[in-house]
Amino acid sequence: QVQLVESGGGLVQPGGSLRLSCAASGSIFSINAMGWYRQAPGKERGLVATITSGGSTYYADSVKGRFTISRDNPKNTVYLQMNSLRPEDTAVYYCNAYVLPRFSVRDYEYWGQGTQVTVSS
Repeated sequence: QVQLVESGGGLVQPGGSLRLSCAASGSIFSINAMGWYRQAPGKERGLVATITSGGSTYYADSVKGRFTISRDNPKNTVYLQMNSLRPEDTAVYYCNAYVLPRFSVRDYEYWGQGTQVTVSS
């Protein structure tokens, strides 16, 4: 079984920074794309950023220039550095990964449990 565990959420003032981490563990052979999604109250879950195993990145327009996604492949961990945070960034942030488990012939999509980010003065 594979688990994704996020950390790093919290309360921050507008203009502040937070760094989210997500560590994958379990019976893992390799991890393909990893990413972050977010869901604000009353809204659908949406893509924030993704990163491939080779390091190619993609960002939602709303976070370009403010957020940076990165990953540490040996540690099976993905990060989201969030700078210049705004109240509209307030949401539950979810980690996502496409994992090829050991002894499997295909990869599967996994989600973390979510971590709350609140931007407020």
